[in-house]
Amino acid sequence: MSDVVRVDEVMTRLDCSMGKAYKIIKTLNDELKRKGYITVAGRVPRSYFEQKCLLERK
Repeated sequence: MSDVVRVDEVMTRLDCSMGKAYKIIKTLNDELKRKGYITVAGRVPRSYFEQKCLLERK
């Protein structure tokens, strides 16, 4: 299991469209940037995604 979540996993875990998944990833990455972290478009750290979406680790 990777340390990052990509759009396909966001779509599956949140049962949403591809467009919505990209918006969620962008929102989370924008939050991380404001905190001073370096981000990569289309990917978000798994731990941050699960924390913000109140998901348990699979």
